[in-house]
Amino acid sequence: MPEFSQDVLGVVAERIEDRFQMPLADLRRAVAAAPRANPDATSVVRWYGLLAESQDALDTAEDALVAALGTEPGELDDAAMELAHRVDAAVAARDGRAMVVDYLLDPLAPGKRGPAAWPRATPAPRRAPALPTFAPTPPGTRDIPARGVTR
Repeated sequence: MPEFSQDVLGVVAERIEDRFQMPLADLRRAVAAAPRANPDATSVVRWYGLLAESQDALDTAEDALVAALGTEPGELDDAAMELAHRVDAAVAARDGRAMVVDYLLDPLAPGKRGPAAWPRATPAPRRAPALPTFAPTPPGTRDIPARGVTR
């Protein structure tokens, strides 16, 4: 399934290149030379590397599963089921890492806008609660008579 994995990594690499206006190989070299120069680029390159690793693990797991299945249809034995679970876990890891890269590339993602998104921003002034609240009444001080009970 390498052609599909190249498509996934290719699409993500293309988005990275569009965002940073340079080829991915050049961006990797720039981040390696000065990792603190652009924290966004450093994060994206790091997570893209993790994505590529998880895609390699997925390709390996898929190849092992295909080899175990062979060409004969039938019920899966325990070894094949374990390989199927490994493929499923690899897909989940790859998709999760792809979502992180997608988040890092999206400048309008939640948490990246507004005053709270700036590292040195002052916190927003505290506002009153939306609904009126009252201090709790300590037990035993309420003046609520119980039904059918006289004091």
